[in-house]
Amino acid sequence: MFSRLRPLGVVGLGVGGVVVGYLAGNHKTVAHNSWTTNFKPTTPWDWNWDRRDPSSLIEPTTKPDGTLNKSALKKNETDDEKTERATCKATRYILLVRHGQYNLDGATDKERTLTQLGEEQARLTGERLNELDLPITRLVYSTMTRATQTAQIMMKHMKQQIDTVETSDLLREGAPIPPEPPLGGWKPERHQFFADGARIEAAFRSYMHRAPPSQTTDSYEVIVCHANVIRYIVCRALQFVPEGWLRMSLHNGSVTMLVIRPDGRVSIRQLGECGHMPPNKLSLT
Repeated sequence: MFSRLRPLGVVGLGVGGVVVGYLAGNHKTVAHNSWTTNFKPTTPWDWNWDRRDPSSLIEPTTKPDGTLNKSALKKNETDDEKTERATCKATRYILLVRHGQYNLDGATDKERTLTQLGEEQARLTGERLNELDLPITRLVYSTMTRATQTAQIMMKHMKQQIDTVETSDLLREGAPIPPEPPLGGWKPERHQFFADGARIEAAFRSYMHRAPPSQTTDSYEVIVCHANVIRYIVCRALQFVPEGWLRMSLHNGSVTMLVIRPDGRVSIRQLGECGHMPPNKLSLT
């Protein structure tokens, strides 16, 4: 079959690929790669996804109806000056760390403590962050036992002077949104998605945003929490379909880094990085 195909050469170029023409018998065909279809997203990147674009932070001198905004005029600033004052100037690097392996047989959260392996994973992750020597100034961790223990062990092995250490109930594990495709063996009650989803979305909105205009230098922050929370946050931050969160898998003690630029652009530097652990220390539970 393929011996009858005679290449005609390159007949067109697409973004990221080449469209090649062939003669198949007496018929001319064109083989298109899936990424050469001139696809245009139905939902383009939302630059104001965190509602911190300068346009959302300043009070304009004119109202939508064209009349003067007297309260804004009293501040004796032009719109350009206000925009400059409200513009973000620094980049935020956010390191999302999954807790270490824990006791799955625990009946309550207090009983779901880290296993010996989980403690070693937390130590290794703390040592890795110490080796990277990033200027980490803030660490936030979930109030669930396994995340709290992980964060506390990590900090013992980090030399950084962490100015702010916080706990957050918003970061507790849960079921963020019904996944697509569904996972047959995992079927939380619908009311669990309803309750957990709102909380985890609140965590995303609280911790994922560009730096405030007053911040003049780049910052590095660590958030220690759970796999479902991290996977959902990654999807939301990259403006991917959030229902796809369960298509990713994260090792215990792994590090995921999101980068939020001053203009609102978000990229992922690493996802579930666990190269700091030897093979016999890896786990997914």
